[in-house]
Amino acid sequence: MYKIRKAEKLNDIIYKMVVEAPRVAKHCEPGQFVIVKIDEVGERIPLTICDYDREEGTVTIVFQPIGASTERMKTLQTGDYFEDFVGPLGKPSELVTDDFEEVKNKKVLFVAGGVGTAPVYPQVKWLHEHGIGADVIVGAKTKDLLILEDEMREVAENLYITTDDGSYVRKGLVTEVIVDLVENQGKKYDLVVAIGPMIMMKFACMTTKKLGLPTIVSMNPIMVDGTGMCGACRLSVGSEIKFACVDGPEFDGHLINFDEAMKRQQMYKTEEGRALLKLREGDTHHGGCGNCGGDK
Repeated sequence: MYKIRKAEKLNDIIYKMVVEAPRVAKHCEPGQFVIVKIDEVGERIPLTICDYDREEGTVTIVFQPIGASTERMKTLQTGDYFEDFVGPLGKPSELVTDDFEEVKNKKVLFVAGGVGTAPVYPQVKWLHEHGIGADVIVGAKTKDLLILEDEMREVAENLYITTDDGSYVRKGLVTEVIVDLVENQGKKYDLVVAIGPMIMMKFACMTTKKLGLPTIVSMNPIMVDGTGMCGACRLSVGSEIKFACVDGPEFDGHLINFDEAMKRQQMYKTEEGRALLKLREGDTHHGGCGNCGGDK
């Protein structure tokens, strides 16, 4: 059992929990995710790690209820427990695993949309703790839906906030801020990391491709089972078939077929759609983690 040390409602639709999970906290890195399960009848829910404290043995998760299980999850309070809290899963961010001398010489721009701010935060924090500054764009529909502003301001070299309706700081989309920073302010970046809703990541990648900026995205929004067994997060990356949960969740955004991924995401929501995808995709429908049996 995994105790919820702190349960907090960040706004009307987004929740934050700090969970006692010493083994996960000891080994996790920015970019990875966990699978949580409320009880023996609950669904497996993959969630990207927002923060961790190795000394305290805690892992922080942030989520937006979108189904029955996450609706149940939002009712949990401080002192309640998760039956399962499995991880770390997935591959860490390349910024953490690449050669440090190369990473520290890169100028990185992070682009976070909505709840995608949560998985961006630990990467920016890691860079900050290692003496590497990074610029961050955070976008939200309205001021009320903005999350982790104070936390992000503490670790970002420069923080740029934009809201769709103009209710806070500036009005506009994150893509407009990218263009403004590069073309109007003369900012130079070696890498862009964009995490948020699929449609946001798609247009962020279209923008950065025009600007000639290499871009990494996290495909955690399309994960369901988190082991490669369900086939939900199958996607085309260039000429290859990949699975977000076992091969990612981070990929080269300029190689991802976002239209295909979003269409699959909609089809996967129905039993008929899942059956059709399985029929069409045959042996490539499941991932190849080698452990769950999904590659058999």
